[in-house]
Formats: sequence, structure tokens, C-alpha cells
Amino acid sequence: MTGVKETRHKMKVKKVFSDYVIIVSMVIIMTVVFVATLYPFLNSLAISFNNADDTILGGITIFPRIPTIANYRQIFTNPTIWMAYGITFARTIIGAAAGLVITGALAFGLSRKNLEGRKFYTFFCLIPMYFGGGLVPTYFLIMNLGLYDTFWVYIIPNLVNIWNMILMRSYFQSVPDALEESARIDGANYLTIFFKIYWPVSTPIIATIALYFGVFHWNDWFMPNIYISNPNLKPMTSVLLNIIAEASFAERMAAAGAGAFVGEASHGKETNARSITMATMITSILPIVIIYPFLQRFFLKGIMIGSIKG
Repeated sequence: MTGVKETRHKMKVKKVFSDYVIIVSMVIIMTVVFVATLYPFLNSLAISFNNADDTILGGITIFPRIPTIANYRQIFTNPTIWMAYGITFARTIIGAAAGLVITGALAFGLSRKNLEGRKFYTFFCLIPMYFGGGLVPTYFLIMNLGLYDTFWVYIIPNLVNIWNMILMRSYFQSVPDALEESARIDGANYLTIFFKIYWPVSTPIIATIALYFGVFHWNDWFMPNIYISNPNLKPMTSVLLNIIAEASFAERMAAAGAGAFVGEASHGKETNARSITMATMITSILPIVIIYPFLQRFFLKGIMIGSIKG
């Protein structure tokens, strides 16, 4: 028995030169990837916390040379930023939840083998993935539906995402049929089967699709620029872009020595366009960065299982 253990130990620790080459190569590659991925974020974070006049000199790496919170103060003292955050959070939560339920219901229906015309419905759903109606017809449709300049223009047009539906449908098809059959024997209808049978056992794909919907609603800036004119309904992305534009405009005017900006330019500013841009970027991505680790363990599993069947 002892001899067998020693033999196994020798077999485990014995490595040839090529093994060391592969290990060293993998470490080097992973280190390069890690640095290349993390450095831009740390650099942006450092610039966002650095003094504006010092930032102009360049050379900021991953630590601010002259720490300041002036950039974030300018963002969060903007009178519309908190309303915009409320709109963004409401849109993200309601949009992700509603989209998850509606898209999931469509995916569940198309995953039923006894659904007549299932292939036709699936093909019909695939058409919008490749052919869009165009911006002008969509604009008039939104106007005619009474959604223009309302909060619901963020929610209703985005209730169904075909790609997300395909992932969820494939995942539902991988669930054993015995679960549905036993529920049908007990008298459950399809609504009960969907919410009480399939929903609890589909946590990985649900978390994945919820993340997809949430990131879309959180980052979207196109729809508010086209369909929203009321400043009280503008989300965070639109307001932050306006802050960047105002900072850039003020900086150009100050550099040109125009009017009231001359005194401000000569006195020295706490912020500039680059610092505000970096602070804006950190402000917009931080909530997603915080939430993602909690969903990451479901993410890969949901995508892999949801994409196995077509």
C-alpha cells in the first residue's frame, strides 16, 4: 500500500520541461490579460479623484497625485442628477422584471412540443432580429401608441428580446418533461407550471437574462434622446452626458478667454472635461460592477445550458 502511494506521489510531481513552459506561458498570458483589463479602470478611477489642474500635466497611473472629490461633487450637486438616478433605478428594476416575465412566458410557450405552429411562431419571432422597421416608422408608432414623453416608453417596447427568448426557450427545453407531466396529473395549468415548476428550477438562466435586461436599461441613452423631451424623465445616462457636454463647453470657452470664463480660467478650476468624463464613467458603471459578482456564478451556467439546444 505504501509503495502504491509513493508511486502515485512520484507520478504527480514528475514534470517534463514542456510542462514548465506551458505553466510559465499561462501565468504570463493571464498576468498580461489581468493588467490590460484592470489598468484602464484603475487609471480612470485615479483621474476621477485627481485635481483637474494636475491631471492636465498627465502621468496619472493608478493613484491620484492630488486627491480631490471635486469631480464627484460637481456631478452630485447637479439639481437633476438625483431625479435621473430615480428614473434609471425605476426603469432598470421594472424593465428587467417585466421583460423577464414576458420574455420568459413567450419562451415557455415556444418550448412546448405540443404547440401547433411552433416552428412558424419561432420563425416569425426571428424576423425582427434581422430586419428592423426603421427609426421613422418606430417613432410614429411610439407617437400613435401614446408612449412619447412618458415613462412607459422605456418599458413597453422592450418587454420582449428575441435573443433572450431563444436562450430561455433552449433552457426550458432541457428541463425534464416528467416535471410538467406530474404537475398536469395534479391538475396544474400552464400558468402554474410556468411559475411554480419551471421558474424555480431555471435560476441560472433567469439570473443571466435579468442581468442582460438590467444592463440594457441601465446603460441605454438612445431612447431618451429620441422619445423623451421632459427633463424630469431623463435617465442618468442623458444627464451625465449633459454634464460632460457642459464641462467641455466651459473648458473651451475658458481656453478662448470668452467673457465671464476668463476670470475662472485664470483662477484655476477644480474640474475639467477629462476629469468629469472619468468621474461620470465611474458613476455609471459602479452599480453594475457591484451587482455582477452576485450573479456571476449563475451567468456561465445559464449561457452554456441555454445555448446547448437550438
